Amino acid sequence: MIVKDIIDILEGEIICEGDLEQEIKTACGSDMMSDVLAFVKDQSVLLTGLVNPQVVRTAEMMDMACIVFVRGKMPDESIIRLAEQRGITLIKTRFRMFTACGLLYTNGLSGGTKV
Repeated sequence: MIVKDIIDILEGEIICEGDLEQEIKTACGSDMMSDVLAFVKDQSVLLTGLVNPQVVRTAEMMDMACIVFVRGKMPDESIIRLAEQRGITLIKTRFRMFTACGLLYTNGLSGGTKV
């Protein structure tokens, strides 16, 4: 799966465009960045309802290619600029986190390593 596929599956809207051809192997859904840092390994995309700069910083630290904001959340300009500087794609979807994760899972994206 590539970033473009995620956009299609989640009926997403691009907020900030990075590499849309980048391969995505796994995903993580969380609003707690401490959990992402503690438990997530080798994830390529982060789904979250949290809209603050820490989300982009966490994604960068974890080498994630893409952040999906669920429930139609829209980050402010400072967050968008930060993602642009880091080359991270930002997407928003109208779906809730549970549904968005389920859609990606049923289309072949795994959650990666087990805790």
